[in-house]
Amino acid sequence: MDEDVSRFGTVEPAELPDDLRDRVGTITEKSGFVPNIFRALGHRPAELRAFLDYHDALMDRSDGLSKAERELVVVATSGANHCTYCVVAHGAILRIRSKDPELADRVSSNPWEVRLDERGRAIVDLALALAHDPERFGDTQLAAARAAGLSEDEIWDVGAITALFAMSNRLAHLTALRPNGEFYSMGRS
Repeated sequence: MDEDVSRFGTVEPAELPDDLRDRVGTITEKSGFVPNIFRALGHRPAELRAFLDYHDALMDRSDGLSKAERELVVVATSGANHCTYCVVAHGAILRIRSKDPELADRVSSNPWEVRLDERGRAIVDLALALAHDPERFGDTQLAAARAAGLSEDEIWDVGAITALFAMSNRLAHLTALRPNGEFYSMGRS
């Protein structure tokens, strides 16, 4: 089973240091299962801890971008990076937070053509510009985001979430991380 989850094996929550076991336990209680990302990254506790700290600092903020908009950035970025694990896992969260069972599939498969309101379009376009052409990213993309009404903090959040999930996507590729089956049906009905 471990080889099916990650090329590098897995660690069960009971094997994690106390603080990580508690954090993963809280997530497990909410979701009803242990997301495979925690099992795969658990063999390097300091890195898992750092990942969770940065993830929580960006994704659990209550000001600026809504929780659904934050997940929109993750799904757009992960789709751009062809990361199955993150598209499936965060697609489930986006479906739940947006209350739209189709949005995540549309954004992950063709983010340039998905119908979004002006704000959503600006968020996705900003994430895609940074994910696809980071060397060309600059004033033009920032001006478009500002024109759509995004604040400086919201623009920063889009960029920081895009950057974090670029790293997360690469780790998922490295480990050949398999999504939990439970994610596929979440938020669909």
